[in-house]
Amino acid sequence: MPRSLSIALTLTDTLFLVYWSLSGLAQARLVHIPPEWMYAHYDQPLVAAWNWSFLPLDLAFSLLGLSAVAAARRDSPVWRPLALLSLAFTMAAGAMAVSYWAILREFEPAWFLANLALVIWPLAFLPSLVKADARRGPTD
Repeated sequence: MPRSLSIALTLTDTLFLVYWSLSGLAQARLVHIPPEWMYAHYDQPLVAAWNWSFLPLDLAFSLLGLSAVAAARRDSPVWRPLALLSLAFTMAAGAMAVSYWAILREFEPAWFLANLALVIWPLAFLPSLVKADARRGPTD
């Protein structure tokens, strides 16, 4: 696994696990998150439900990405499909959020650009991973 991919996966996936941990603690009122750090309309039940609907997808790409990094450290070839899945799920989550905010015409830079980054950064790695998988073939 390229070092840059390992860093990108570790950083993104760890930050998402921190985000969801803090969100859960805030939901349980064990921590306070300043309202100015929150996304638009965070206090409306439907918007909060929309946000929480990302939890399974975000956990999936985070766990897949961290598993890919761990597998690469063990020299296990399974890192490649795990990384591919993680990157695809990361892009899907980012695209869903960007689409939502674009439909609402809510362009809060911190939230919009962060989600747009989730769509863009995996593109730096996907072509080479797919090409390498195609060269290896289904039995490698």
